[in-house]
Amino acid sequence: MSTINIGIPEDQRRAIADGLSRLLADTYTLYLTTHNFHWNVTGPMFNTLHLMFEGQYTELALAVDLVAERIRALGYPAPGTYSAYAKLTSIKEPDGVPSASDMIRQLVAGQETVVRTARSIFPVVDEAHDEPTADLLTQRMQIHEKNAWMLRSLLEN
Repeated sequence: MSTINIGIPEDQRRAIADGLSRLLADTYTLYLTTHNFHWNVTGPMFNTLHLMFEGQYTELALAVDLVAERIRALGYPAPGTYSAYAKLTSIKEPDGVPSASDMIRQLVAGQETVVRTARSIFPVVDEAHDEPTADLLTQRMQIHEKNAWMLRSLLEN
């Protein structure tokens, strides 16, 4: 591969790619969990949750591509296996099929985990003046914060 000269030193590109790899793993794990819950949700809110989960997992499916492509643009391979994601993710897989309300709680926690992971990458991104990654992180945080809010609102009495 030819030398990458985009104005970000290799050590910073590596640190950013490592952070984005954790974000990719969290995003993919949340995608898989959301898709699982879409298939398996039951109860009086079935239709509402089934449709909401579908919208969220569809958005997540597109997001993993954006994150992986940014890692590649920085010159590093994007992780793409279950075993790699299992090592990198901060999101715990669900056990069995939880109740609808527990699904919502777990998805809120997952959305918030992705936000924290994205936020944790900002120091090195800011230091490197990596505006494309900062823009990607900001967009991801906005989406996940909104999704967490919408899911939390379903738990209020």
